[in-house]
Amino acid sequence: MSDNAINPSALTRRQFTATAAVGAVAASVGLPARSARAATPLKLGVLLPRSGHLALIGQACQRGAEIGLPMLKDLGYSVELMNADTESNPDVGRTQAEKLIREGANMLMGCFDSATTLAVAGVAEQKGVPFVVNIGAEPKITEQGFKYVFRNFPSAGMLGKGGLLLYKDMFAASGVTPKTAVLLHINDSFGMGMLGGINALMPKLDLPFTIVETIAYDPKARDLSIEVAKAKAAKADFVMTVTRLNDAILLVREMVKQQMDTMGITSPGSPGMYDKQFLKALGKYADFCSVNIPWFDPKQDMATALSKTFEKAFPDESCDLNVGFTFEAVLIAADAHKRAGSNDPQVLTEALRATNIEKRVMLGGPIKFEANGQNMNLRSAVVQNLNGRPTVVLPAESAEAKLVFPAPAFKSRT
Repeated sequence: MSDNAINPSALTRRQFTATAAVGAVAASVGLPARSARAATPLKLGVLLPRSGHLALIGQACQRGAEIGLPMLKDLGYSVELMNADTESNPDVGRTQAEKLIREGANMLMGCFDSATTLAVAGVAEQKGVPFVVNIGAEPKITEQGFKYVFRNFPSAGMLGKGGLLLYKDMFAASGVTPKTAVLLHINDSFGMGMLGGINALMPKLDLPFTIVETIAYDPKARDLSIEVAKAKAAKADFVMTVTRLNDAILLVREMVKQQMDTMGITSPGSPGMYDKQFLKALGKYADFCSVNIPWFDPKQDMATALSKTFEKAFPDESCDLNVGFTFEAVLIAADAHKRAGSNDPQVLTEALRATNIEKRVMLGGPIKFEANGQNMNLRSAVVQNLNGRPTVVLPAESAEAKLVFPAPAFKSRT
């Protein structure tokens, strides 16, 4: 991915085709295109981990920031991206944020990982420059009294609670209520954090099942045969997972190999199983796996337009929540700038506080920020792989198809 924002002189043939289509779909998102634009565009400093151990996710977020620019331009927004690589390092993120502000950034956006997001939030507070968080679940981001930080992503508590409560909806929709589960989870900081949240929330949410076995493993492991054998021996009704991409592929492959059939394989909120590489690697065995996670709202016209544009430009990449939430972060910044009619950081900050965006991409109500900068109008969905595609099956009002639970046995799939 280039460091430059998408522009007519830098488009590939595929991106040009997609960009040309954006003008045609702009009217469908329900916002009128305007010929009059702000005389001075918003200079938005974009901080993402495009190298280092988080590079693949950072690059996905970068695509989300860039792919929607032609759409936003046709809708009357005026924004230029000033891109910086945090190198998956909070100290680098802090330095890059300071550099972007010196070079004229009116607002900052980023940073995916919570540690870097907190580091950049400190810079934003010190410099008095507004900062829109695309992704980052650490509660401290909106609990430390920051005045210039605005997060359009669930906190860890919101993610955990929303993901677990959806199990009740799954069982109600299917008419089948399992009594036991086995939990397989990665043992890195993310996996252990999820485990802590699950253990804390399970007794409080009155869920109808118990976790009879908890099995941790290294996300870099090359063999999960022992862990899967142990899970199979637990004879639980269904499997809960906390994964990343590569280990999710390895885990399901081993379950197929050992013919570990249960009612389903489902995550209360982790990456991996909705990724295009997961679907490609496992084929029919990827189907019926599900994740309870924030996702695109298939009933929103803007979500449909963005997804189609993305898929034309990047057919081999996943149009997932990293893309969606990063696009929305740019939308939030551009919307505040248009309403403010100014690039003054204080005026922009006040405009962000008054944000009320109804036509959006992700599931949830209008984008609004509480006094602490948190958007509470966010909602998780049950996203189940059906016919080789991540598909919203719950909540019912946004569903594209019906939930399949229990899942068919591995041997019966054709």
